[in-house]
Amino acid sequence: MQAPEFNLDFKPAHGEAVSVAEGVERITVNNPGPFTFHGTNSYIVGRRSVAVIDPGPEDDAHFHALMDALRGREVTHIAVSHTHRDHSPLVGRLAWATGAMVVGEGPHRAARPLHAGEVNPFGESSDMDFSPDVALCDGARVEGDGWSLTAVATPGHTANHMAFALDGAGILFSADHVMAWATSIVAPPDGAMADYMASLDKLLQRDDRLYLPGHGGPVNEPASFVRALKAHRRMRERAVIERLRAGDRQIADMVKVIYASTDPRLHGAAALSLLAHIEDLIEQGRVETEGPPSLASAYRLA
Repeated sequence: MQAPEFNLDFKPAHGEAVSVAEGVERITVNNPGPFTFHGTNSYIVGRRSVAVIDPGPEDDAHFHALMDALRGREVTHIAVSHTHRDHSPLVGRLAWATGAMVVGEGPHRAARPLHAGEVNPFGESSDMDFSPDVALCDGARVEGDGWSLTAVATPGHTANHMAFALDGAGILFSADHVMAWATSIVAPPDGAMADYMASLDKLLQRDDRLYLPGHGGPVNEPASFVRALKAHRRMRERAVIERLRAGDRQIADMVKVIYASTDPRLHGAAALSLLAHIEDLIEQGRVETEGPPSLASAYRLA
Protein backbone atom coordinates (compact mmCIF):
# COMPACT_ATOMS: atom_id res chain seq x y z
CA MET A 1 0.00 0.00 0.00
CA GLN A 2 1.42 3.37 -1.00
CA ALA A 3 1.68 6.34 1.36
CA PRO A 4 -1.07 8.94 0.94
CA GLU A 5 -0.70 11.45 -1.87
CA PHE A 6 -1.04 14.76 -0.08
CA ASN A 7 -2.62 17.67 -1.94
CA LEU A 8 -1.10 21.09 -1.25
CA ASP A 9 -3.13 22.83 -3.96
CA PHE A 10 -5.43 24.99 -1.87
CA LYS A 11 -6.52 28.61 -2.30
CA PRO A 12 -7.64 29.79 1.14
CA ALA A 13 -9.55 32.96 0.08
CA HIS A 14 -9.10 34.28 3.61
CA GLY A 15 -12.20 36.01 4.92
CA GLU A 16 -14.43 35.00 2.01
CA ALA A 17 -17.34 32.56 2.11
CA VAL A 18 -16.62 29.92 -0.56
CA SER A 19 -19.24 27.36 -1.62
CA VAL A 20 -17.70 23.88 -1.32
CA ALA A 21 -20.80 21.67 -1.59
CA GLU A 22 -24.56 21.98 -1.84
CA GLY A 23 -25.59 24.04 1.18
CA VAL A 24 -22.05 24.24 2.60
CA GLU A 25 -19.72 27.26 2.69
CA ARG A 26 -16.14 27.49 3.94
CA ILE A 27 -14.40 30.53 5.43
CA THR A 28 -10.69 30.14 6.16
CA VAL A 29 -9.00 32.05 8.97
CA ASN A 30 -5.83 33.94 8.11
CA ASN A 31 -3.74 31.99 10.63
CA PRO A 32 -1.25 30.07 8.46
CA GLY A 33 1.55 28.05 10.04
CA PRO A 34 3.35 24.71 10.06
CA PHE A 35 0.46 23.09 11.95
CA THR A 36 -2.45 24.98 10.35
CA PHE A 37 -1.37 25.04 6.66
CA HIS A 38 -3.09 28.12 5.15
CA GLY A 39 -5.41 28.50 8.13
CA THR A 40 -8.34 26.97 9.98
CA ASN A 41 -11.52 26.22 8.04
CA SER A 42 -14.88 27.25 9.47
CA TYR A 43 -17.96 25.80 7.76
CA ILE A 44 -21.50 27.12 7.44
CA VAL A 45 -24.10 24.39 6.89
CA GLY A 46 -27.61 25.23 5.65
CA ARG A 47 -29.27 28.17 3.95
CA ARG A 48 -31.75 30.24 5.97
CA SER A 49 -31.23 28.45 9.27
CA VAL A 50 -27.64 27.28 9.68
CA ALA A 51 -24.97 25.66 11.81
CA VAL A 52 -21.37 26.82 12.08
CA ILE A 53 -18.71 24.13 12.45
CA ASP A 54 -15.46 25.20 14.15
CA PRO A 55 -15.62 29.01 14.50
CA GLY A 56 -11.84 29.10 14.85
CA PRO A 57 -9.43 31.13 16.98
CA GLU A 58 -10.18 34.46 18.65
CA ASP A 59 -9.59 36.53 15.54
CA ASP A 60 -11.39 39.82 14.95
CA ALA A 61 -11.24 39.75 11.14
CA HIS A 62 -12.55 36.19 11.03
CA PHE A 63 -15.39 37.00 13.42
CA HIS A 64 -16.53 39.82 11.15
CA ALA A 65 -16.17 37.62 8.07
CA LEU A 66 -18.41 35.02 9.70
CA MET A 67 -20.97 37.63 10.76
CA ASP A 68 -21.04 39.08 7.24
CA ALA A 69 -21.64 35.62 5.76
CA LEU A 70 -24.34 34.90 8.36
CA ARG A 71 -26.21 38.18 7.92
CA GLY A 72 -29.93 37.58 7.43
CA ARG A 73 -29.71 33.97 8.55
CA GLU A 74 -30.54 32.30 11.86
CA VAL A 75 -27.64 30.44 13.48
CA THR A 76 -29.15 27.63 15.53
CA HIS A 77 -26.02 25.61 16.37
CA ILE A 78 -22.26 25.99 16.72
CA ALA A 79 -20.51 22.62 16.50
CA VAL A 80 -16.94 22.19 17.72
CA SER A 81 -14.76 19.31 16.55
CA HIS A 82 -12.11 19.63 19.28
CA THR A 83 -10.54 22.08 21.67
CA HIS A 84 -7.27 23.25 20.18
CA ARG A 85 -6.96 27.02 20.10
CA ASP A 86 -7.14 27.25 16.33
CA HIS A 87 -10.66 25.74 16.34
CA SER A 88 -12.77 26.67 19.37
CA PRO A 89 -11.99 29.98 21.15
CA LEU A 90 -14.26 32.13 18.94
CA VAL A 91 -17.24 30.08 20.15
CA GLY A 92 -18.06 32.40 23.05
CA ARG A 93 -18.15 35.55 20.96
CA LEU A 94 -20.13 33.96 18.13
CA ALA A 95 -22.62 32.33 20.51
CA TRP A 96 -23.18 35.65 22.27
CA ALA A 97 -23.75 37.42 18.94
CA THR A 98 -26.11 34.80 17.48
CA GLY A 99 -27.74 33.06 20.45
CA ALA A 100 -26.79 29.70 18.96
CA MET A 101 -26.53 26.49 20.97
CA VAL A 102 -22.95 25.18 21.31
CA VAL A 103 -22.45 21.45 20.83
CA GLY A 104 -19.38 19.23 20.99
CA GLU A 105 -18.00 16.12 22.63
CA GLY A 106 -17.04 17.91 25.83
CA PRO A 107 -14.35 20.01 27.53
CA HIS A 108 -10.69 19.50 26.77
CA ARG A 109 -9.00 16.56 28.43
CA ALA A 110 -5.89 14.47 27.91
CA ALA A 111 -6.07 10.97 26.46
CA ARG A 112 -4.31 9.63 29.54
CA PRO A 113 -3.21 10.97 32.94
CA LEU A 114 0.09 12.82 33.02
CA HIS A 115 3.01 10.88 34.46
CA ALA A 116 4.82 12.26 37.50
CA GLY A 117 6.80 15.31 36.42
CA GLU A 118 5.37 15.24 32.89
CA VAL A 119 4.26 18.48 31.21
CA ASN A 120 1.72 18.51 28.40
CA PRO A 121 3.65 20.02 25.45
CA PHE A 122 0.37 21.06 23.83
CA GLY A 123 -1.08 22.51 27.03
CA GLU A 124 -0.84 26.10 25.80
CA SER A 125 -2.48 25.08 22.52
CA SER A 126 -5.56 23.74 24.29
CA ASP A 127 -8.74 25.71 24.94
CA MET A 128 -9.40 24.88 28.57
CA ASP A 129 -12.34 27.30 28.76
CA PHE A 130 -14.56 25.48 26.27
CA SER A 131 -17.69 23.81 27.61
CA PRO A 132 -20.58 22.97 25.26
CA ASP A 133 -24.20 23.71 26.04
CA VAL A 134 -24.91 20.13 24.97
CA ALA A 135 -22.30 17.35 25.12
CA LEU A 136 -22.74 14.98 22.20
CA CYS A 137 -22.18 11.24 22.32
CA ASP A 138 -21.18 9.20 19.29
CA GLY A 139 -24.14 8.97 16.92
CA ALA A 140 -26.04 11.93 18.39
CA ARG A 141 -27.90 14.03 15.84
CA VAL A 142 -28.22 17.82 15.59
CA GLU A 143 -31.04 19.03 13.34
CA GLY A 144 -31.86 22.30 11.65
CA ASP A 145 -34.01 23.61 8.84
CA GLY A 146 -33.27 21.30 5.90
CA TRP A 147 -30.13 19.71 7.37
CA SER A 148 -28.97 17.38 10.10
CA LEU A 149 -25.52 16.50 11.43
CA THR A 150 -24.55 13.23 13.07
CA ALA A 151 -21.69 13.21 15.56
CA VAL A 152 -18.90 10.74 14.77
CA ALA A 153 -16.51 10.36 17.71
CA THR A 154 -12.96 10.17 16.32
CA PRO A 155 -10.50 10.38 19.24
CA GLY A 156 -6.78 10.27 18.53
CA HIS A 157 -5.66 13.79 17.63
CA THR A 158 -7.34 14.80 20.89
CA ALA A 159 -9.41 12.73 23.29
CA ASN A 160 -12.52 14.81 22.53
CA HIS A 161 -12.15 14.95 18.75
CA MET A 162 -15.44 14.63 16.91
CA ALA A 163 -16.24 14.66 13.20
CA PHE A 164 -19.69 15.59 11.88
CA ALA A 165 -21.53 13.83 9.06
CA LEU A 166 -23.94 15.84 6.94
CA ASP A 167 -26.79 13.36 6.75
CA GLY A 168 -27.93 12.33 3.29
CA ALA A 169 -25.05 14.13 1.55
CA GLY A 170 -22.16 11.69 1.97
CA ILE A 171 -20.08 14.51 3.47
CA LEU A 172 -18.00 14.23 6.62
CA PHE A 173 -16.48 17.29 8.30
CA SER A 174 -13.32 15.45 9.33
CA ALA A 175 -11.65 18.35 11.18
CA ASP A 176 -8.04 17.43 12.09
CA HIS A 177 -8.52 13.66 12.06
CA VAL A 178 -8.08 13.32 8.28
CA MET A 179 -6.71 16.15 6.11
CA ALA A 180 -5.66 16.20 2.47
CA TRP A 181 -2.50 18.26 2.99
CA ALA A 182 -0.73 16.34 5.80
CA THR A 183 -1.06 13.71 8.49
CA SER A 184 -2.69 14.64 11.78
CA ILE A 185 -0.50 15.29 14.81
CA VAL A 186 -0.96 12.64 17.49
CA ALA A 187 0.90 13.90 20.54
CA PRO A 188 0.68 12.31 24.01
CA PRO A 189 -0.82 12.96 26.45
CA ASP A 190 -3.31 15.04 24.42
CA GLY A 191 -3.72 12.29 21.84
CA ALA A 192 -3.21 8.54 21.58
CA MET A 193 -2.08 6.49 18.59
CA ALA A 194 -4.22 3.46 19.46
CA ASP A 195 -7.30 5.71 19.54
CA TYR A 196 -6.29 7.38 16.29
CA MET A 197 -5.88 4.08 14.44
CA ALA A 198 -9.19 2.79 15.80
CA SER A 199 -10.87 5.98 14.58
CA LEU A 200 -9.42 5.46 11.10
CA ASP A 201 -10.86 1.93 11.12
CA LYS A 202 -14.19 3.40 12.17
CA LEU A 203 -14.23 5.77 9.19
CA LEU A 204 -13.50 2.86 6.85
CA GLN A 205 -16.80 1.34 7.93
CA ARG A 206 -18.62 4.40 6.57
CA ASP A 207 -19.45 5.24 2.94
CA ASP A 208 -18.74 8.98 2.86
CA ARG A 209 -17.89 10.35 -0.58
CA LEU A 210 -16.20 13.59 0.55
CA TYR A 211 -14.29 14.85 3.59
CA LEU A 212 -14.15 18.56 4.40
CA PRO A 213 -11.25 18.94 6.86
CA GLY A 214 -10.20 21.56 9.39
CA HIS A 215 -7.27 22.73 7.26
CA GLY A 216 -6.68 22.67 3.53
CA GLY A 217 -8.88 21.36 0.74
CA PRO A 218 -11.26 18.40 0.50
CA VAL A 219 -10.43 14.72 0.53
CA ASN A 220 -12.16 13.50 -2.61
CA GLU A 221 -11.60 9.73 -2.30
CA PRO A 222 -11.89 9.17 1.45
CA ALA A 223 -11.72 5.38 1.65
CA SER A 224 -8.51 5.00 -0.34
CA PHE A 225 -6.96 7.99 1.42
CA VAL A 226 -7.76 6.62 4.88
CA ARG A 227 -6.31 3.23 3.93
CA ALA A 228 -3.16 5.04 2.80
CA LEU A 229 -3.02 6.93 6.09
CA LYS A 230 -3.21 3.63 7.96
CA ALA A 231 -0.39 2.23 5.83
CA HIS A 232 1.67 5.35 6.50
CA ARG A 233 1.25 4.96 10.26
CA ARG A 234 2.16 1.28 10.08
CA MET A 235 5.25 2.26 8.10
CA ARG A 236 6.24 4.68 10.89
CA GLU A 237 5.67 1.91 13.41
CA ARG A 238 7.99 -0.40 11.45
CA ALA A 239 10.56 2.40 11.23
CA VAL A 240 10.61 2.63 15.03
CA ILE A 241 11.20 -1.12 15.29
CA GLU A 242 13.96 -0.93 12.69
CA ARG A 243 15.71 1.92 14.53
CA LEU A 244 15.58 -0.06 17.78
CA ARG A 245 17.07 -3.05 15.97
CA ALA A 246 19.79 -0.75 14.60
CA GLY A 247 20.73 0.30 18.12
CA ASP A 248 18.86 3.56 18.68
CA ARG A 249 17.51 3.82 22.21
CA GLN A 250 16.07 7.33 22.39
CA ILE A 251 13.44 9.16 20.39
CA ALA A 252 15.75 12.07 19.52
CA ASP A 253 18.08 9.68 17.67
CA MET A 254 15.17 8.08 15.81
CA VAL A 255 13.80 11.47 14.67
CA LYS A 256 17.12 12.36 13.02
CA VAL A 257 16.83 9.33 10.76
CA ILE A 258 13.09 8.76 10.31
CA TYR A 259 12.31 12.45 9.74
CA ALA A 260 15.54 13.46 8.01
CA SER A 261 13.64 15.12 5.14
CA THR A 262 11.02 16.83 7.35
CA ASP A 263 10.98 20.56 8.07
CA PRO A 264 13.08 20.96 11.25
CA ARG A 265 10.35 23.17 12.71
CA LEU A 266 8.22 20.02 12.89
CA HIS A 267 10.80 17.79 14.58
CA GLY A 268 9.32 18.49 18.00
CA ALA A 269 5.92 17.31 16.78
CA ALA A 270 7.62 14.36 15.04
CA ALA A 271 9.20 13.32 18.34
CA LEU A 272 5.78 13.38 19.99
CA SER A 273 4.36 11.31 17.13
CA LEU A 274 7.07 8.69 17.68
CA LEU A 275 6.28 8.74 21.39
CA ALA A 276 2.63 8.02 20.50
CA HIS A 277 3.75 5.08 18.36
CA ILE A 278 6.03 3.80 21.12
CA GLU A 279 3.27 4.01 23.72
CA ASP A 280 1.12 1.91 21.39
CA LEU A 281 3.97 -0.58 20.81
CA ILE A 282 4.47 -0.89 24.58
CA GLU A 283 0.75 -1.65 24.97
CA GLN A 284 1.16 -4.31 22.29
CA GLY A 285 4.07 -5.82 24.23
CA ARG A 286 6.59 -5.20 21.42
CA VAL A 287 8.71 -2.48 23.07
CA GLU A 288 9.91 -2.00 26.65
CA THR A 289 11.27 0.82 28.82
CA GLU A 290 11.98 1.46 32.48
CA GLY A 291 9.19 3.49 34.08
CA PRO A 292 6.63 5.54 32.18
CA PRO A 293 7.44 6.21 28.50
CA SER A 294 8.63 9.75 27.79
CA LEU A 295 10.60 11.72 25.21
CA ALA A 296 13.76 11.14 27.26
CA SER A 297 13.27 7.45 28.05
CA ALA A 298 15.50 4.68 26.74
CA TYR A 299 13.68 2.00 24.76
CA ARG A 300 14.43 -1.55 23.65
CA LEU A 301 12.65 -4.33 21.80
CA ALA A 302 10.67 -6.65 24.03
